[in-house]
Amino acid sequence: MSGIFISFEGGEGAGKSTQIQRLRDKLAAKGIEAVTTREPGGSQGAELVREVLLSGAAKDYGVTAEAVLFAAARADHIDTLIKPALENGKWVLCDRFADSSRVYQGESGVPTPTVEALQQVAIAGHNPNMTLLINVTPEVGLARVSKRTAPVEFDGPDRFETDTLETHRRRQELFLEMARNEPDRIVVIDGDQPQDKVTEDIWRAVQDRFAEQIQQETGEPDANREG
Repeated sequence: MSGIFISFEGGEGAGKSTQIQRLRDKLAAKGIEAVTTREPGGSQGAELVREVLLSGAAKDYGVTAEAVLFAAARADHIDTLIKPALENGKWVLCDRFADSSRVYQGESGVPTPTVEALQQVAIAGHNPNMTLLINVTPEVGLARVSKRTAPVEFDGPDRFETDTLETHRRRQELFLEMARNEPDRIVVIDGDQPQDKVTEDIWRAVQDRFAEQIQQETGEPDANREG
């Protein structure tokens, strides 16, 4: 049985990493194994590219070069981790995926046909079954970023967290536009709420969308109504 692929999207400070871990724990409590991963990264090769991208080392080469690097990292990530996990029937929870490339590289000026061509090659048909867009007001998200501990691999905020407030606002609107265009895949979660309420909304959305799969794996009746 093939697994379930859920991506988490949103702007800086949306709390994706926290909510991925909480969803993994919810699933584990029901006996469902979920693999958590992230982009850029998630595999040995992709983690090397992550350092280049988020440190800003690739910025001087231009936005198209960055887009190519993101796609290369994604292809390795899929081949090495995501595809094997799904083929083994596991759930995969990914912090960012192709939608982030569409938003971040699209907003930076990479033509849409270029972004989409890169995604077709990198993804090779492995699209998420569901995308949870944690929509956070840029001011709220950036305030959270400023309070958190600097990432281990960098001395301060990463290359994208330091962009202007207006840039973050444009990205938020691009994410929301995608959600309006793909309501069957993308579920918008209010990320300005307290973390516990965000967790509750995410769990409800997952249960509603995958009630049948959860019931099959756990044997629980009415799985979409369990707390």
